[in-house]
Amino acid sequence: MAKMIAIGDVGSEARAAAIGAAVTVLSHARPIAIPTETVYGLAADACNPAAITAIYETKGRPRFNPLICHMADLAMAETHAVFDPLSRRLAEQFWPGPLTLVLPLRSTTPIHPLATAGLDSVGIRVPEGFAGELIARFGRPLAAPSANSSGRISPTTAAHVEADLGERIELVIDGGPCPVGVESTILKVEDGRIRLLRPGGISVEAIESVTGMSVERPKAAGTAAIEAPGMLASHYAPNAPVRLEADRIEAREALITFGGRRIEGDDTAALVLDLSPAGDLAEAASHLFAYLKQADASGSSGIAVVSIPDTGLGEAINDRLMRAAAPRDMPLEQDESLG
Repeated sequence: MAKMIAIGDVGSEARAAAIGAAVTVLSHARPIAIPTETVYGLAADACNPAAITAIYETKGRPRFNPLICHMADLAMAETHAVFDPLSRRLAEQFWPGPLTLVLPLRSTTPIHPLATAGLDSVGIRVPEGFAGELIARFGRPLAAPSANSSGRISPTTAAHVEADLGERIELVIDGGPCPVGVESTILKVEDGRIRLLRPGGISVEAIESVTGMSVERPKAAGTAAIEAPGMLASHYAPNAPVRLEADRIEAREALITFGGRRIEGDDTAALVLDLSPAGDLAEAASHLFAYLKQADASGSSGIAVVSIPDTGLGEAINDRLMRAAAPRDMPLEQDESLG
């Protein structure tokens, strides 16, 4: 099983030891699991093809899918990608944080084509906290999709990672539960327009408030060309089937509800989990993946989910739920995790 190391406070010996252990494994082109504010990431050197291959092999992930490359700060990001003025403004406002920008690659970047799936663009994020400190110490960007088997529920605790990948990796850094709990928002600026490629931890409303511009929503999941992680139709999938906008419970189903909502037959549900009894979408996002895992592990025949408001972080929550509920009888190359 993987070695588990808990990080301490900033500047502590425990944190320094965790960073040192992580750098050692990364330097040998092997992936490790690290905490971020969004979900736990399966991180490896984005410039090393052997390291990137190890990510794909660990996750069981198809190689045409691009990986987000995580940077220590904006200055590091600028050495790998070209920023237009609007993308720079977004980076300055929301980094470090749960925002990924898809940008043109610089011709001089050492990021390997395996990390970008051969595209001439790259998804870049600057994470908060330990991950950013680790990247600064390592000195190279880290490719880091979610630390789970491909297509499965993203992990928001070190225990989730250990249960899924513990026998396939050698190090898990335990930073506690991820505070955001859903992956980053992915944006691409084209011709002065802002396109949303994937909703996530920063709401569209927040982006529009900062820029004074409308954000163009994506096409239906799975219908657009893959430009960034998280654009496949079936993703974040439990083993049990997921049924959305439920207004009643069917035999042996588990229920995921929101805001204390009751539905017909919920007293017979195999399990009842409320994403946020107070109706707080931020709290709901932080619980989403953990509750999907818990419902899946309950032995229920399926997972019924009530309707969730589609405003703010609700857009990201509903995106993940739609992908979790998508049909899974499509060919493998269309149905694998994008982290």
